[in-house]
Amino acid sequence: MQQKALLLTSFIIISLSSGLYARKRAITEPPLPQLTGDQKILHALNRLTFGPRPGDVDAVSNIGLARWLEDQLHPQSIPENPVLQARLAPLDTLRMNTAELVQHYPTPQMVKAMVDGKQPFPTDPETRYMVQKLAARVERKEAADKTGKTENVELNAPSVGAWQLDDQQKQVLENGKPPEQVALLESMPPDEQYDVLDSLRNGPRQKLYAAAPPDLRRKIQIFNGPIQVVNQDVTEGKLLRAVYSDRQLEEVLTDFWYNHFNVFLDKGADRYMVTTYERDVIRPHVLGKFEDLLLATAQSPAMLFYLDNWQSVGPDTRPNIKPAQRRKQGLNENYGRELMELHTLGVDGGYTQHDVTEVARCFTGWTIREPLKGGGFDYNDNQHDKGEKHVLGFTIPAGGGMGDGLKVLDILAHSPATAHFISRSLAIRFVSDNPPEALVNWMAKRFMETDGDLREVMRAMIYSPEFWNPANFRSKVKSPLEMVASAVRAVNGDVDFANNLAGLMNQLGEPLYRKLETTGYSNRSLDWLNSASLLARMNFAMALAQGKIQGVKVDAAQFAGDPAQIEHMLLLTDASADAQAAIQAGLTGQKPGAQTGGMVAGLTLGSPDFQRR
Repeated sequence: MQQKALLLTSFIIISLSSGLYARKRAITEPPLPQLTGDQKILHALNRLTFGPRPGDVDAVSNIGLARWLEDQLHPQSIPENPVLQARLAPLDTLRMNTAELVQHYPTPQMVKAMVDGKQPFPTDPETRYMVQKLAARVERKEAADKTGKTENVELNAPSVGAWQLDDQQKQVLENGKPPEQVALLESMPPDEQYDVLDSLRNGPRQKLYAAAPPDLRRKIQIFNGPIQVVNQDVTEGKLLRAVYSDRQLEEVLTDFWYNHFNVFLDKGADRYMVTTYERDVIRPHVLGKFEDLLLATAQSPAMLFYLDNWQSVGPDTRPNIKPAQRRKQGLNENYGRELMELHTLGVDGGYTQHDVTEVARCFTGWTIREPLKGGGFDYNDNQHDKGEKHVLGFTIPAGGGMGDGLKVLDILAHSPATAHFISRSLAIRFVSDNPPEALVNWMAKRFMETDGDLREVMRAMIYSPEFWNPANFRSKVKSPLEMVASAVRAVNGDVDFANNLAGLMNQLGEPLYRKLETTGYSNRSLDWLNSASLLARMNFAMALAQGKIQGVKVDAAQFAGDPAQIEHMLLLTDASADAQAAIQAGLTGQKPGAQTGGMVAGLTLGSPDFQRR
């Protein structure tokens, strides 16, 4: 079976690669037939959303494609999906500010500080009780370490409490099935639930997760480490929005701009800061003015921490510290370099190393108030380099302050090179890996004419003939996020919880918020073409269609019918010869009657046609 899967994956790689190169050649060949009305709708849904759901093509057709496009360009006019709101409701960290996240979901180091009396326990009763349980674990471990009997000490031993279990309840807890154990826990008050969960080892406790309601799941998650709850919520929230949001273009653009202004989740304090970074910095500005988005990212604690600018100080601004410490906290050029290379001008934008240094000097003193406690942006004038600076031919006079950085942002936001770089980046994401220069120039022109109005830049692109060029129809390979979200949407999956989907993203090569490099995840098709990733995609597709992904319910009844009907239902068009060949290759050798609809659906989701958008 594994060998068959590898052969099928190789076939898909060849099909996808040949399709991409064929489309490059098609531009110089006789024009392709224009897209039909339904094909235009399908193209818009594939490019401007995370993939169509059953009924979406008809829904867009009923209101008209032009009206749908304008609605997506004005997401606040679209009532949000109540199903999404219900799914997001239990994820309380998504509504907290950074300081609240630190207080309610402390790191192990913070819990240890509470045990040592160096930091106060939370004031909220339930949070305080939970942290006390974790603190008791720390104390048990310390005691075990001192005696040298760590292996013989039950670190999960329950603390003495008021709760008691009778023999029948103990039997359920020790030998019952997860639904029975969950029912027992739900019959208890919250503090007793914590006591019982604390008494369980990690394996038995995790087995309860799928059967538990959201509030009990939260308590189970906390025992894996409170900070993990914060990180799991932000990844789960992203997947839920991609699957359920009716403001699809806004979600696609939020993903695009997060990667454009990438921040790595697992770098220290950014584990707490990424939640508010995407929610308060990226999402509100994706269809606004570019300069506002640029300023918001520049002042974001998440960006300042990720690129170390919060520690960047000017020379001689701290004369009383030791030379070694001054070297450690001196001028840092990380943000100055990435600001020009990745955020605005582009690598060929005409700046020099001298410009990088001068820009870094302009941003000295842009820092964070107590970053490990969730503090916000702060400008420290005592750390600012007040000397004269020269950036891209502009002179910034000596004696300035925070305005030096603001001047740099203004210069960059209004640069024609920035207009071209941003336009090209958007065109790569939404049109093709090699967008026509005429389209990029047209978008850049609108960028300059509208003072960087991103809604108008998007409108210029969407209404351009290049966007609707038949050569671009299903020409780009989906990223793993696009693949997962579009597949769940295509089968109308009911996502109870998305933790397992988030784990699958790691296997597919796109762990969410965890791109270490400053570039963010790629928008180019060829960067996602490799055998390991496509094999993982095929495995995911088969598991999803056959209802084997925990937390996602798929109605198998919808896959009744012959293979052609199932293919059309998922692709919303007839399968290509490549896709049909891949599906038949997957079905080859199956016993009569074993070619179930779920298998056909899985092969269709893993086929070359579905891999493209």
